[in-house]
Amino acid sequence: MREPIKSQRHKSQLLAIAVFAALALPLALALSACGTSDSSNEPTATDQIKIVAAFYPLQYAAEAVGSTYVSVTNLTSPGVEPHDLELSPAQITEIADADLVLYLKGFQPSVDEAVAQQAADHAIDVSAGIDRLTMNPDAAELAGELDPHIWLDPANITKIANSISDHLGRINTSAAPTFTANTKTLAAEMADLRGEFTSGLANCASRTLVASHDAFAYLAKAFGLTQVGISGLSPEAEPSPARLAEVADLVTTEGITTIYYETLVSPKVAETLASETGTTATVLDPLEGLAPGSIESYPDVMRSNLAALIAGQRCE
Repeated sequence: MREPIKSQRHKSQLLAIAVFAALALPLALALSACGTSDSSNEPTATDQIKIVAAFYPLQYAAEAVGSTYVSVTNLTSPGVEPHDLELSPAQITEIADADLVLYLKGFQPSVDEAVAQQAADHAIDVSAGIDRLTMNPDAAELAGELDPHIWLDPANITKIANSISDHLGRINTSAAPTFTANTKTLAAEMADLRGEFTSGLANCASRTLVASHDAFAYLAKAFGLTQVGISGLSPEAEPSPARLAEVADLVTTEGITTIYYETLVSPKVAETLASETGTTATVLDPLEGLAPGSIESYPDVMRSNLAALIAGQRCE
């Protein structure tokens, strides 16, 4: 006797469900495996290369090159003047435990000491391979001293990035192509930024840059300006009355209209000289660190500097 049609349809439906389930399970497992494989390519927090950067421009370069493969700690907090940085015991431990330490020898004595004692085998002096400029030869206390502000020429950021990329590629060989690609991208951005400065400062009424302290020699040399610093390497140093008189005479003689001071220190010296000479005091950021709460990046601050220079040097 034949089964009722309803019963046959029920069996057919059950068979179809069973076949679908049998086919779907391997497919689901395969898709799940693919998803797991893709996510494993993204580094977790424990997989990231631990980098300690001595101050902001080095943090910027490390994050641009390393992207998600690195975790970067900046020893110099926003708003802190890096010349006078004193390390805490916790920061010294961070230096010792890091996979890579980025610093500029001779710029921050406490960092130099910690690197020598704790990180000699995993630290990079980022000035290696960069032509260093000497400080103001007219200031006796600076005779022969090297200017540390190498990052104010964007071309040097590219050199720093290349060094970082080489070292990161040795630590994580599988990510080396990513580091190389990121460095090329950063180099193109720095070339564009340098081009903006070259164009913006091509025709200026004054090519003498008077600043509260000697921080802008690399920027000045890169773009055809002459820096005159009121005080020396330390932005907090008080210039002598003779030095103030000398710079005031220069300002008056050359018809200079703008005196520059920096963001993280008192503008008192620049404002005093500006008042005495009937000129304007305005900010030019040496980019040693960011202001507290700032969301700007290295290119942002450099473009603000360019705008200040175009106005202050009366460029067309």
